[in-house]
Parts: sequence; structure tokens; C-alpha cells
Amino acid sequence: MKRIILNMAPYWHIVLIILVFLGVQAYCDLSLPQYTSDMIDIGIQNHGVEYILPKKMTSEDMLYSTLFMTDSEKQKWESLYSQNGDIYERKASDKELESSTEEFLVPVALSQQTGNMSEERFKATLKDSMAKSPQQSPEGLDIDSLTLDEISENMHLDLKTFEAKNENGVMTTYVDMRPIMLGLIKNGMLDTEQISTLRSQLEETVSKVGSNTMKSMGISYAISADKAAGVDVDSIQKKYLWMQGLKMLGMAFLMLAASIGAGYFAARTGAGIGRDLREKIFRKVVGYSNTEIDKFSTASLITRSTNDVQQIQNVTAVLLRVLMYAPILGIGGVIKVLNTGAHMGWIIIAAVSIILMFILVLMIIAMPKFKVMQKLVDGLNLISREILTGLSVIRAFGREKEEEKRFDKANTDLMKTQLFTNRVMTFMLPGMMLVMYGVSLTIVWVSAHRVDTGDLQVGAMTAFISYSIQIVMSFLMLTVMSVILPRAGVAADRIDEVLKTDTTVLEPEAPKSITAPTGTVCFNNVSFKYPNADDNAISDISFTAESGKTTAIIGSTGCGKSTLINLIPRFYDVTEGSITVDGVDVRELSKSDLRCRIGLVPQKGVLFSGTISSNLKFGKPDATDEELAKAAEIAQAMEFISNDENGFERAISQGGSNVSGGQKQRLAIARAIVKKPEIYIFDDSFSALDMKTDAALRKELKKYVKNSAVIIVAQRISTIMNADQIIVLDEGRLVGKGTHKELMKSCDTYKQIAGSQLSEEELKKSMGGEDNE
Repeated sequence: MKRIILNMAPYWHIVLIILVFLGVQAYCDLSLPQYTSDMIDIGIQNHGVEYILPKKMTSEDMLYSTLFMTDSEKQKWESLYSQNGDIYERKASDKELESSTEEFLVPVALSQQTGNMSEERFKATLKDSMAKSPQQSPEGLDIDSLTLDEISENMHLDLKTFEAKNENGVMTTYVDMRPIMLGLIKNGMLDTEQISTLRSQLEETVSKVGSNTMKSMGISYAISADKAAGVDVDSIQKKYLWMQGLKMLGMAFLMLAASIGAGYFAARTGAGIGRDLREKIFRKVVGYSNTEIDKFSTASLITRSTNDVQQIQNVTAVLLRVLMYAPILGIGGVIKVLNTGAHMGWIIIAAVSIILMFILVLMIIAMPKFKVMQKLVDGLNLISREILTGLSVIRAFGREKEEEKRFDKANTDLMKTQLFTNRVMTFMLPGMMLVMYGVSLTIVWVSAHRVDTGDLQVGAMTAFISYSIQIVMSFLMLTVMSVILPRAGVAADRIDEVLKTDTTVLEPEAPKSITAPTGTVCFNNVSFKYPNADDNAISDISFTAESGKTTAIIGSTGCGKSTLINLIPRFYDVTEGSITVDGVDVRELSKSDLRCRIGLVPQKGVLFSGTISSNLKFGKPDATDEELAKAAEIAQAMEFISNDENGFERAISQGGSNVSGGQKQRLAIARAIVKKPEIYIFDDSFSALDMKTDAALRKELKKYVKNSAVIIVAQRISTIMNADQIIVLDEGRLVGKGTHKELMKSCDTYKQIAGSQLSEEELKKSMGGEDNE
């Protein structure tokens, strides 16, 4: 995880932009449930009325609204309105409306309650009042047995009654007690202390039934007052619903734009990191010596620079888009949940705890398999590469079935591992869904009781459910990342291993330069041992390959010929001794300076996709057509080049698969000749040529390279017989050095090789000094 994050460091400014987009998206996402809640509670239940202060009131309603207010409250209440004839119009600002709603909630709710008293409650209140003031009450009245009209007649009260459905939908008779209460206050029968007692009783009721219920009573009062003053309440409701709907639509579009912006920049960042990693890996691997290539293997390096980088690229885009968004959404959801006042945070805590434990169990089971998976991908790539490159050999030996079994085993192992991890992770989504729906059901069950007691409104419950789901969804996003991150973490470790592995062939701190270049190569007691090998591949080799002369190296298979010449361009560094070029140790020359002086023709001719011309110009991009033609003539390649209608522009496919082995070797030789180096190294480069072509090529080459050192590794005696110096190797040691004639007299190993390849007549001719060209 740390390495994945460090890869983002160069893109910190884009990450900040993504954070801004995600912040906007989260803000919109978290705002929508509140809009939904407001539409239910205010838009539908309260007819779009947000405050308990009516927009307009009649003089009568103004009088009744102040029945249970103190003198200071009356003064402030009246200051919020301006009188226009018999109508009072609200002039309070939004800020004043917010504060006034809480301040005047109790007296307004008490006025609403008094103005909408059911018949049963009216009789109970009247009986209680008569019991407290028996001297002022008529004697012998049985309130329970009287109708409202009879009570009005006997007590000389002007009762206002009306029919309406109660909360259970049953038609009920209600009494407006406010005129009576006003009369009692005017007559001194209801003093300030008694009003204060009524308010205290209502405040106790508020604590029992909840402030939301009280606020609903206040809103009901505002609606009835607005209707009495001629305000079109239905129009207010429609306007409110339309405004809320448009706000939600605007939030949705803003959230869409933020999501697209975050996704775009996250994808760009992921692609940029992928590009940077591929470039770093490529530059690192290009600078590797053969030691590091052997350590990692070609198949593994290909996997690391393709599949592993792709894993990092994909996870970066998802991480920036999902992992950064999840905590923002989760924390925002928690804050919103606390603001709802639903007091059900324990449900969220329980849900999150279950989710975390669920994820932990899955990770413990799946993590080891993620680490194994990448190695299995390496193995599959290795086998695929071997089968594809060696397809002709496989067919020739009839090994198709066996190779199919080998591939099938590697493929099956990978498949089983992937199926195991996928099956484990398939439990994640249904598990999260189970938790999510469980949370929703628990919230509805708990909220139903709170709504019934008036502590919670339906809209607040809906918002709480939405926020809870968002919190769970944020953890669900994290679980998705927990599936991707382990594998990406393994890929990051593998890439980091490549980037942190330095080549054993280091550049000198203070490179020297060659002042008088001739190309003379000198081996001084050179020994070399491959990494992790027990014995030296070559030991104590000393000889000099002089400029203008040809030095040949011969020996049995595995005696160290190719190893020896690989030390000259520093594909490996010597273990003991030293190699000098024009008197300067190759380790003291910069690698580019050293290798630009060498024209290497490898044992296996390697061509690159392109044309013959592009391949010949590989070491000298500015080579002229005349130089290409000259090199092709020397390499005996001009015949098949000129026979093609495209000539030097003939297409070469990948690996040179559309030319023969002999043509491939001749083009590789021509490529080295075009470079005009000071040192030519031919690593068994004439093996695919017939004897006639071999002889003609060496004859032309000898004329062309008079001022260069030529080192030839060969298996055929005929190829090296006329060399100025022949080095004979046996089991990594130098067992002979001299000309052909000298070695035939002094070196048994050389004589055995010559005897196995040449007839007695050819041996006699060679010893007689006859020209074998």
C-alpha cells in the first residue's frame, strides 16, 4: 500500500483536484437524504410551511396567539409583524424565523392545543377548573351528562365547535377554547401564575412526546392562521415541493459532474503512473547485466513490466476514485446521522463492527493466495514463452501432448488459486447486502416506536436510513478495495524489487578515456565465476588480441568460450584479474564508451522487426546507403538482398522469422561491419554458413578490418586456421596459444579437435602452409 501511494507523489496536484471533486460529490450525495426528509416532513406533512410563525394573521388570531405569552414575548412577537388593516403580515428575516421557532414553540403550541380541544378533553378540563374554583362555578352541574350546547347555555359560554377527523381518522367534535381562555384572563380568573403553570405542563408534555410533535402542532397553527387570513396554502406547498425537487435535481447534476471529473483525473493519474513505472522498469532492465537478467528470468521481467504494472495502474485509478471517496462519505454520513437527532448511533456502530470482522476473516483466508498468484502467473508465462519459441522442436520430437500437459498443469494451478480467492470474495457482496438490509430493518423497527411517541418524524427516519446505507456503502467500497489491494500490493513489491536491484556491472565514478584508440584487448589472469556457482567458469586466462590481427578462440562445448568474450563488453564483470582495452581497464571505462568500440555478432543471430536497412543501421543510425551496401557485400548478404524487389527495405518480422538461419547470421555480421568498430567479436557467428560462403566472407572481412582487433569464437577448424593467434580452452582453462602450426605441434587438445574435423590430407596441407581460403 505504501509503495502504491508513493507512486502518486509526482501527481500530488492532480490528487488534490480529485479530492476537491470527491468533496463536492460527497456533499451532494449527503445532501440528498436531507432534501428527501424535508420533502416528507415539511413538504407533505406540513404543507410546505417551515416555521410556526404564520405568513399572515387576522387580528383575532394575533390576539389568540399571544394568550399564553409573557409581556416580553408578546412585544417581540408583535414586532415580527406589520399591521395592514385587519391583517398582520410577517416581516421577520429567515434568521429571526429560525430563532423564533424555538422561542415561541410552547405558547404557540399551547394556543393550538387550546383551539383544537376534543369534546372529552374539554369536559375534563372544565371539570378540573370547576373543582379548583367551586365558588365561581354553577352548582349541581353534571358536566359529563351534558351536551356542549347545554354546557354553553348553563355556563353562559359562547362555545365555538367544529367537526374534524382525529389522528385515527374518526370524525370528532372539537372545541375552540381560546375565546373562553381570553374571557377568563380578562375577568382575572386566569392569572399569570396559572398561565405559567399551563406552560410548564406543556413543556413536560414536550419532553414526553418529543419536540417534533410540538413543532408539528405549531406548524398546524401557522397553517390554520394562514388559511384564515386568505393565504393559498396549497400554492405554498406546491412551490416548496418544486423548489426542493429542483434543488435535488441540481445536486444530482453537480454530483454527476464531480463524479465524471474525479473519474477522469483518476484515470489520467493511473495511466501516468503506469507509464512512469514501465519507463523506470525498462530503463532499469536495459542497464542490467546478464547476472540480473538470469536472477529474475526473462518471463518474470515481462510479467512485472506488463501484468504487474497493469495491476498498479488499475488499482491507482480505483483507489483515487473509491478508497478516497469512501472515508469522506462515511465520515460525512456519521456527522449527518448525529445531526438527525435519532439517537440510534449504536445501530451504525454494530453494523460497522460486523463488517470489519467479516472483512478481517476474509482477508486472513485469501491473503496468502494473493501472494502465490503472481508467482503462478510468472510460471504460466514462462511455460507459454518456452512452448511458443520452441514450437518447431516440440513438433519435431512429437512432444505436443506432454507440453500440453505441462501448460495445463500450470494453467490449472493458477485457475484453482484464482477460483479459491474469487469464491472467498464472493461472500463479500451478499454479506454486505445482508448487513445493509439488516440495518434498514433495525432502523425501521426502532424508529416506529419513536415516531409513535413523537420523538422522531417519518422524514428524519427516512434520512437516517439513507445515511446509514451510505455509511455501510462506504465500507462496502473499502471491501472492494480489499479485494484488489492485496494483489496490487504483491505487484508493487515485485516491481519495487526490480527497481531496487542495482546492476552488478557498475559505471565507474570517474571514467577514464582512451587517448590513442587501436582496439587492443588484453586479458590479465582473468577468472570468472557465475553467481551462486561453486566453481569458476574460466580460470587464469591471459592473452592479448592485438589491433590488425585476428585472435580465434576454440574449444569443446561448455569450455567457457562465450563466457570469455562476454567479459569484454562487460555483460559480466571478471571475478579476478583484469581486461584492458588499449591499456585501460574496461571497468574504468564508461559502458557506453566501451561498447561503442565493439561490434558484437552473437552466437544466435538476433534481428528486430523492421527492415533490413533499420537492422543494419542499429549500431550506426546515420549510415549511408553505400556503407550498407559495402557491409552487405562483405557479409555475403547482397545476393539475397538484391534478389528481393524491396532490397534494403525488405520487411523483417519479429526475431527475423521470415529469413533463414544463414541469412540471419549474415545480416547480423553486416550490422557489426556497418558500425566500423575498433574491436570485432564473432561468437560462433559462421556456424550457419556453408563452407564456401564462410571462406568468401572471411576473405572479404580480412581486407576490411585491417585496423581493428578481430576475435572469433568458432567450432570449425577451417574458420580459424589462418588466424594470427588461436586460444585453446579446455574446462575453462587456457591449454594452448599460438598459430595453427604451433598448436598442432604443442597442444594435444587442439590436435584432437583438428583430427576430428579434418582428414589427414587436409591436416598435411594445413601444416604445409597451403592457402585454405
